This record gives sequence, C-alpha cells and structure tokens, in this order.
Amino acid sequence: MDDFESDGGRVRAHVFVAGRVQGVFFRDSTREQAESRGVDGWIRNLDDGRVEAAFEGHEKDVESLVEWCHEGSDRAKVRNVSVEYEDPEGEEGFRVRR
Repeated sequence: MDDFESDGGRVRAHVFVAGRVQGVFFRDSTREQAESRGVDGWIRNLDDGRVEAAFEGHEKDVESLVEWCHEGSDRAKVRNVSVEYEDPEGEEGFRVRR
C-alpha cells in the first residue's frame, strides 16, 4: 500500500461490498462514518446488488472505514468486501451518488 501514499500521505481505496447492502441505509451510514473520520470520496449502488465506493484520506482513517464496511449499517448483512488500492484522485468531501 505504501506505493499509493504519493499525495501527502493520502491513500485511495476502491471498495466493492456484496450482500444485503441496498435498501438498508448502507450508503448513508457509510457517508456518516466517512465524515466522522475525515475521509473523502463517494458511494453508490450497483445494478448487481453490490455497493461501490471510493475512500480517500490518511491511511489509518481509510483502513478504519474499510473495516467498518465489513459490518456496515445495522440492517446490512455483508457477505464480501473487496478492496483495490489506487493513486489518490483528489476527492473532496463525501457524497452519495444516486
């Protein structure tokens, strides 16, 4: 992961979450968790039932948010989380994409 810390110590995680993660406030809960950690990025539902997200921030904050995704919102039933690390793209703020 150290290869991706080129933007002032920032990392970017591209995350896909599978399970019962749509219609259970997963996106809004993730946004709240991201904002509380100071993580930038976005999250959206995919047509195949998964949720896709991009998280950018300090490594420990991004890692904490990725770990949170393994449990998710109270009503979610997470089956799988896959993560790819990429170069930061300069995300600012966190938004839920529709």
